[in-house]
Amino acid sequence: MPETLVVALGGNAITRPGEPGTIPQQFAHTAETLEHLTPLFRGDARIVITHGNGPQIGNILIRVEEGERRVPRLPLDTCVSDSQGGMGYMIQRVALELFRREHIDRSVATIITQVLVNEGDPGMVHATKPIGPFYSAAEMEQIRRERPHWEVQEIDQGRWRRVVASPRPIRILEEDAIARLLDAGVVVVACGGGGIPVAWEGDRLVGVEGVIDKDFASSLLARHLRAQRLMIVTSVERVAVRFGKPDQQWLNTITVGEARLYLAAGEFPPGSMGPKIEAGIEFVDQGGRECIITSAEQAAQALCGRAGTHLVGS
Repeated sequence: MPETLVVALGGNAITRPGEPGTIPQQFAHTAETLEHLTPLFRGDARIVITHGNGPQIGNILIRVEEGERRVPRLPLDTCVSDSQGGMGYMIQRVALELFRREHIDRSVATIITQVLVNEGDPGMVHATKPIGPFYSAAEMEQIRRERPHWEVQEIDQGRWRRVVASPRPIRILEEDAIARLLDAGVVVVACGGGGIPVAWEGDRLVGVEGVIDKDFASSLLARHLRAQRLMIVTSVERVAVRFGKPDQQWLNTITVGEARLYLAAGEFPPGSMGPKIEAGIEFVDQGGRECIITSAEQAAQALCGRAGTHLVGS
């Protein structure tokens, strides 16, 4: 059977820092990213593309806030589902254009993906994940009056953001559908924004006011699909230790044991490279061949072992 590969796209693959993130800009960056992945599509690997949605969910929340005096307010899980559909459409459209132009005999489909979370997870108790826009002190006074149920944190001096829970994913509910599409040769777009967090309430599935880290969700999906490799696409070609210091060291290949030591030493911060390394450790620990962390530009070279950081078993 051909190799199964899960490619987790970071936010910079679609929206770049310092840009307003218009739809034409997002389409252009998506096209650039998929162009770099063309050698992957030419091969016979079964491919799943996952993606983040940080900037997009922030924009959706602004629209919700601006429009809630005229239309019903959308809960956060519905906002995540909206981002999955919109971004999935964008990736599908660009991918089909690429396949037609390059004469690649592939099709692509997006799966709106629900991810089961455990309501007893400590991540559901402690809201730590910032979402949405920044607010000034004056805006915060209004928010405390109108949205007393929100949890907010002062991220920078005089600048606040809403924070929500970020639970660990425990099951991808559409994993069987994803596997069947892969068996049919389809490139699947799934787990957008980490997936829509849901929980069982008796016999009913209910949406959860939280967001799931897309790297943890991608790792879980890769494990359940028995993928050989998980590729986490980010803004750097390789992972570094002592980052930004005179003795900074780029890492080519590290074992799970070495990665755990670096994590314990604080080399990979929770808000940066930490979740990617943790997701890679979980993937390799539970049967994956390797987790590759690299940039979109180097993705094809990294699969050949000529770029990227490769996290492998001890």
